[in-house]
Order: sequence, then structure tokens, then C-alpha cells
Amino acid sequence: MSSRLLVRGRIFTSDPDLPWAVAMAVDGDTIVHVGTLPDAEAAAGPDAEIIDAGDGVVLPGFVDGHAHLISAGAALTRAALRPCTSMDEIADELRRWMAANPDSPDVMGVGWTFSAVPDSTPTRQLLDAVAPDKPVFLDASDLHSVWCNTAALADLGITDDTPDPIGGTIVRDAQGAATGLLLENAGYFIAWPRMNRVSREMNDRYLQAAIHAYLAAGTTAAVDMACDERTLEALERADARGELPFTVIAHWLIGRTDEPEDELAQVRLAAKMVARHDGGRIRVAGIKLVTDGTIDGCTAGMCHPFTNGEPGEMVWPRERLEPVVLLADELGLQIACHAIGDLAVRTVLDVFEVAAERRAARGDTRERRHRIEHLEYVDAADVPRLAPLGITASMQPVHVDPAYLDNWVELLGDERAQRGFAWPEYLAHGTTLAFGTDVPTAQHHPLPNMFIAATRRSPYVADAVPLRPDFALPLEESVVHGTRDAAWASFEESHRGALRAGLAADFIVLDADPFRDGPDRLLTTVVTRTVVAGTTVHSAVP
Repeated sequence: MSSRLLVRGRIFTSDPDLPWAVAMAVDGDTIVHVGTLPDAEAAAGPDAEIIDAGDGVVLPGFVDGHAHLISAGAALTRAALRPCTSMDEIADELRRWMAANPDSPDVMGVGWTFSAVPDSTPTRQLLDAVAPDKPVFLDASDLHSVWCNTAALADLGITDDTPDPIGGTIVRDAQGAATGLLLENAGYFIAWPRMNRVSREMNDRYLQAAIHAYLAAGTTAAVDMACDERTLEALERADARGELPFTVIAHWLIGRTDEPEDELAQVRLAAKMVARHDGGRIRVAGIKLVTDGTIDGCTAGMCHPFTNGEPGEMVWPRERLEPVVLLADELGLQIACHAIGDLAVRTVLDVFEVAAERRAARGDTRERRHRIEHLEYVDAADVPRLAPLGITASMQPVHVDPAYLDNWVELLGDERAQRGFAWPEYLAHGTTLAFGTDVPTAQHHPLPNMFIAATRRSPYVADAVPLRPDFALPLEESVVHGTRDAAWASFEESHRGALRAGLAADFIVLDADPFRDGPDRLLTTVVTRTVVAGTTVHSAVP
């Protein structure tokens, strides 16, 4: 491929100084001109390879602001349960997967939703009826619950008397028997080590599968929001082999334990990882804390109980969260906090305020750009608090797909649900909004994600009634949140996220123009080319 490129056609740049252009010149891995065709031709030179968008449009490569790369690759090999809307459909998909994987000692699946399960109550007996003889391990769509059959519980050594881990629950019935549902740290600390017991070679395959899927879909960089040793080692191996045509910004996951000193030791380890990986294709930016659970699992931290009477809970109560945040902030780490419920968001904001006061007192003026992830239901009084603290609202449009919201709305109640995923409120108060997918809790494709952002409708179930369609954003703004703002949220704005001279030549070509034709066009649009650092890494051009 030529070291120089001339790109012609409709170009949406995500650059506020020049949102639209008709030509772009690339020299090596860098954009050297964006603007008019004559100027771009002069900058590219006579021997440049020409990329013509035709009737389509050119966009910056998407930056997935919240992802789980190894899990995403693993999910591509497991039973795909997110499309299932009933127990019958779940059972059919599990049987299909078992028939396709007869030699697997376990049955692995991902993506089930509470609304698809009878009475929103997963039990081991439901899975025993499908696979009585093999352990069944199914990750929920939000990755905060693991649903097991009887054989899987036995494999994990879980009995009716097994104590709950800190920050997790082994769900039991009225008689005290384990039901097969593991919430939060019960899934993370008990089930996941068993489910993820695979070879280095398999982890490498998972990573490559995720990266190739991303590139084909038009995503050219991602933020890994639960980085651990196996993820980082797989990234390092891929980079050493020259198999990482993709930038990854990682946040080291800090596990909640029963030992405060252990939690602080994890932060210090993360600081070492940040120092070791501060540039190149792999950059460790800071830490990730899962401060609460989910609304669907009744484990989100809530100021008031769910409609079924469940109180919700904090995985990291303030007295344990604050020391970890203050140490990480003092060490200069960027902090990302998963916070879904209003109590969790308020608690995180309270602690971030203390961190800001401590920084000011010691004269530390370094910018942190701390983040809150998800923010599904937030009290209106807390929304204005983000911008003054420089906190990014990292949100995932795909989580408001109305095809999967019935249980979510029922548990919150109509009044609270009407303020769910309130993107315009954050923007009105000057907060930076960064979009992502949280793959594999949802699909990794950015175009359906943008469709939901611009319509609040489901890309998969046409008659699903959208939640607060007035909260939808213009398509141009949505794309900016998934490109430039997602890059800015990770201190990447001087490298990528927009099409501007001096930035990396990370861009995609679509075969249609949804800006011209309307957001519905996103549902049939194809990414015909993905270019990373000036090199074509995916092509669907006939």
C-alpha cells in the first residue's frame, strides 16, 4: 500500500473547527491535510493511493469508551443468549451450542437477561432441564451475574452452607438452598476463575477475535475497563508479535476484598503498570472500581429500594472506597468507577470531591479526568456535580435498547425510569459524554450503538417502545461522543478521535451516508474500509 493516501468524498471529521470536508491527505501514519480537494491533492502528491467514498461517508475510527476485550473474544465462542426473549429460546440456543460443541466438557453462554427468564428468577432447575449432565455457566448480559446449573454448583464446590464472599451473593431460596444464581463478587471470585481457566494460546485467540471483529465494525481503539494480568499479558504478546494493529487504553481492575491493605496494595501495583505502559499501542491509564451492581440484578446502589422491596447495595461502601480513591488520585492515576444507581453515583462524587480538595491543598494541578461508568439512574441534584470536578460521563447507548428494558423499568418504577440514561442533562451542565458499548454485555458494533443514541429505538426489535425518545441526540453529536469525546476521556485527543492534520490516520469508510439519509440507514450500512495509522486493516470493497 502507498505510504500516501488521498481520500475523497463526504468526510465527517468530529473536529469542531471543520466538521465537514471533501478531501483528506495522509502521509504514512498521519493525517497531513483535511479540507478542499485541490489542497488535499497537493498535500498527498501525485503518487498517492486514492480512496473514494462514492455515495458513502468517511468517519473517524470509533473509540469504544468502555469494553472488555478478552471477554468479548470469549463471548464470540459461547452460546449467544442476548437475542433470547424467553426460556424456550434460551434452551434452544444452548442445545444448538451443545450440538456444535459436543466435545466441550462445559456449556458456556453469555448475554441472558432477567426479562427473558420466567418471573425474572434464574434457577439451576431451569438449566438442569436443558443440560443435566454437564456444568452450565452463563454470564448475564451485564456481566454482573452468573447462572449455573446443579452440576456447575457442584463443580464450584458451592453448597447451601457456602458463605457469601465480600461484595457478592450466592442467591438462596426460602429454604436456604442455593438457586444457581451468583451475584457480583460471587460470580467474579468463585465462578469466573473456573470459567476463564484457559491456556495462554486461547486467551491470545480471544484477543485476536475481538480485535478483528472491532476492525471489521469500524472501531480502531478501545478502553479495556477491567484489565488484569491475563489481559495485559495477552496484549503484550500480541504487540511483541506485531499483531496489535489497535490501540488499547486499559484500567486495572481493583478487587474488593476483606483486607483494606490488600486493596491499597492493588492500587500500588496498578501504579507500576501505569509507569510500565505509558505509550505505544498499550497504555495503562489507571484503575477501575466496580462500586455497585446492576438494576436488573437488584444490586445497584440505590437511595430508595427497588419496587420489589430489595434495597440494592454498594460493593464499595464509602468507608472502603475513599482510601482507595485517595491513594490512586495521589499517585496520579485516572480513576474509573462503575456506578449505576443513584446512591453509587452520589457516593463516588462525594469521594471525588474529597480527592479534589486534597489535590488543591497539596498544590497538585495535574489533570485527572476521572470517570463514572454507566450512570443509568442518577438523582437530578447530582447531575450538575460532574462538570466542576472534570468527571467524564462514560455511557453506553446500547444499554437503553428498549428491547431489553422491561425488567429494568419495572424494578425502578415509572417515575424513576423516566430519568434513565439522561444524556442531555449531562451535556446541559457541560459534562463530557463518552460513548462505548461495554462489549460483551452488548454487541461491539458502533453503528447500531449510534442508531440507539440518535433515536432511543431498538435496532433489533422495531416495535419496542423507546424510553424517553426526547433524550435522543443528533447523529452528528452521537458520533462525536463515540470518537472525539471518547478519545478525550482517555487523554488521547492529541493522537486520535478526529480527522485533523497531525492526528493518526484512523478512519473508516461507509457505503452509505446516514447523515444525509437519516439514522435508520445505519441499520443497513456497511463498513467498507477500516484504516489504522494509514494502513488498511479491513476491506469489504468488492
